[in-house]
Amino acid sequence: MTTVMRPLTAAEARWDSGFWGGIHRRTGDTTVPRMWASLSDPDISPGLRNFEVAAGLEDGEHTGPPFMDGDFYKWLEAAIARLETDPDPELAATVDAVAHLIASVQREDGYLHTPTLIAQRHRSDATALADRFHFETYNLGHLITAGVRHFEVTGDTTLLDVARGAASFLEDLATNKPLELARSAICPSHYMAVIELYRATGEAQYLRLAESFLRVRDDFEGGDDNQDRVPVREQTVVAGHAVRANYLYAGLADLVAETGDDELTGVLEGLWRDVVDTKLYVTGGCGALYDGASPDGSPWQEQISRVHQAYGRAYQLPHTTAHGESCANIGMILWSERMLALTGDARYADVIERIAFNALLAGISLSGSEYFYTNPLRQVRELPFALRRAGDTGLHPVPDPPPSDERLRESYLSCFCCPPNTARTLARFHERAASASAEGLFVHQYGGSALRHTTADGRVLALREHSDYPWQGRIKFIVEEAAGGGIPLHLRIPGWATDAALTVDGEAVAVSAPGTYTAIDREWRGGESVVLDLPMPVRVLRGHRLAEDLVNQVAVQRGPVVYAVESPDLPAGVRLEQAALRRGGAFAPVEVELAGERLVALETELVVLPGGGGDELYGDLEDAPLVTATARLIPYFAWGNRGPSEMSVWLPLIW
Repeated sequence: MTTVMRPLTAAEARWDSGFWGGIHRRTGDTTVPRMWASLSDPDISPGLRNFEVAAGLEDGEHTGPPFMDGDFYKWLEAAIARLETDPDPELAATVDAVAHLIASVQREDGYLHTPTLIAQRHRSDATALADRFHFETYNLGHLITAGVRHFEVTGDTTLLDVARGAASFLEDLATNKPLELARSAICPSHYMAVIELYRATGEAQYLRLAESFLRVRDDFEGGDDNQDRVPVREQTVVAGHAVRANYLYAGLADLVAETGDDELTGVLEGLWRDVVDTKLYVTGGCGALYDGASPDGSPWQEQISRVHQAYGRAYQLPHTTAHGESCANIGMILWSERMLALTGDARYADVIERIAFNALLAGISLSGSEYFYTNPLRQVRELPFALRRAGDTGLHPVPDPPPSDERLRESYLSCFCCPPNTARTLARFHERAASASAEGLFVHQYGGSALRHTTADGRVLALREHSDYPWQGRIKFIVEEAAGGGIPLHLRIPGWATDAALTVDGEAVAVSAPGTYTAIDREWRGGESVVLDLPMPVRVLRGHRLAEDLVNQVAVQRGPVVYAVESPDLPAGVRLEQAALRRGGAFAPVEVELAGERLVALETELVVLPGGGGDELYGDLEDAPLVTATARLIPYFAWGNRGPSEMSVWLPLIW
C-alpha cells in the first residue's frame, strides 16, 4: 500500500471565505499573536524563558511541565503556517529570532530538552532520558516537525539543521540504547516527524529510523497506557492514553505510506474502525476516561495496569466525566487524514469533518483566545467529586478546582499542550480541504475554499467555493480556470447526507451513495458552475444498545453540526435535568448571534420533567403532569462562551 492521495498545499488551497475562512482569519489575527503574548511573557508562561535560560541569556531554573518545549514548538509551527498563507514581516522576524534561539541551545549530539540542559548548568548528575515522563522524544518530534515546516516555508536551513541533529540523536538511541528509546516513546510525535524529515530531504536514513522506532517498540514490554503491552501487529482494539494512541497510529500510517506494508495498513484500518465504531463520541471526541484500568475485567489480572486520559471499553462513553482531551481529538484528525491519503476512502474525511465542526472547535472560544483541555458532553452543577480541571496534569496539581458548573475556557493553562495544538491544526486546516491523485482532484471539506490544481502534464483546474456551509447545504463551485483538457473532480458526499443532488451548469449529475466521492469527469470551461445540494434535515440520533450512558437518550445533529442545550437557553425555572425531547418533535433553524458570532441554532419544544426530588440516591417518581416549554439548542462547539453554565448534548427521550 502506498499513498493514494496528496493533500493540496497552501499554494493550491486556501480558506478565503465562508465558515472556515472566518476561522482562518481568527486564527491568524487573534489565536497566534495572543498565544505568543502569553508564551513570551514570563509572568504568564515559561515557554520562551526556558530557552533563554538554557541559552545562558537569563539566570534561573526550568519551570513548567517537562513537555513545555514541545508545546512551544507547536506554537512555532502555527506561526510558520501563518507566514505561509499570510506573510507578515513582524511575525517573520519573531519566528527567525526564535529559530536562532532554539538552534543556540541544541547540544552537539542533537539533544535538546531545556529541563535537562538547564539542570546540567547547575549539577553534573542531570542526564537525558532519566525518566520516561520527561517527554524528550515528544519534544524532539515536534521540534523536527517545526524545523521541516520552517524550511519548507522560508527556505532557511537553520531549523532544518536542528531537525537533522535531533534525528541524529534519535538514531543513536535506536542503535545503542533501544530500550531507553522505547521506554521514552510517550506521545510519539517523533514517528510522524522523521517521516516528514525524510520527505523534505529525500534521505533514506530517516525512513530507516522510522522503521527502527516500530522495531524497538515491539521488543519492549510495557502496558496499555502507552500501547506497548502487545506488539503493534497483534493489536486489534485501541486501549490506553488517547493522545499517545492516536499519535502512534498516525505515525505508523505515515510509515506504511512509504513502505507499502499492507499487513500493517490492515492493522491500522482495523484499529481505526474499533475507535469509530465503539469508542468515538458523537462530537468526534476521543478518550472517555480520566482514569481507568486496562485490559479492564481481564482474567489475566497480572497484565492489568492503570490508564489515564484514555480510551475505555467498547461503548464506554460517559458524558459528565468524558475526558475528550483536545490533543486526542486532534490526534484523530492526524490519523484519519493519513488513512484517507492511504486509501481514498471518504469515511476518513467524514470523521475529520465530525471532529472539526464539533470537538475541535469546542476546544477554543468563539473569540479564538481561550481554551478547553477536556471536552465533556455534559456539564452539571454540584458534582460531589472533583474532576481534574483544564491544565491540571497531576505534575502541577491545582488544589482548588472550580465548581463543576463553572469550568470555563482559559487563556493560559499550566498544561499548555492543547492550545498550540489547536492553533497549528487550524492554521493548517487548508491542507484538509482537498487532495490530488492520479484520478483527479478530491474535495474533502466544505466551508469556503479556493482550490487550484495543476497536473504533471500541465492540466489546470481552479475552483472557488461559494457556500454558507455548515449552516446551509447548498455548495456552489465556480470554475475560475481550466486548461489542457479535463481533470476529474470528485466531491465528497458526507455520510450523514441523504438525497443529495448535483448539477453542472444546471444539468443533473448522478450522485453516489453517502460516504463516498461523486466523480465528475469532463472537459471544464471557465465560468462553469458545480452545485452540490446537501439537504439538512434535523436528525435525532440514538446510541448503541451497549452504550449504557445513552439508554433512552438522544442527540440532535443538523448537517455536520452536533447540538447541545445550555442553561442560558432554558426557560426560567427549568433545570438541565428537567429538559427532555419528545419523539417526533419539530426543530426550527434560526439564525442567532452568540458572543458576537453568527450561528444557526435550533428552536424546539422541550418536555419539562418534574423538578422534585431531594438528594436521596433513589426516590419515588413524582406523579405530576408533563408540561412543555420553548427552548433553543446551540452548536456544541459554541457552549461555554457566556459564563458559567450547565450543558448537555444527550437528552432524555419522551415517547
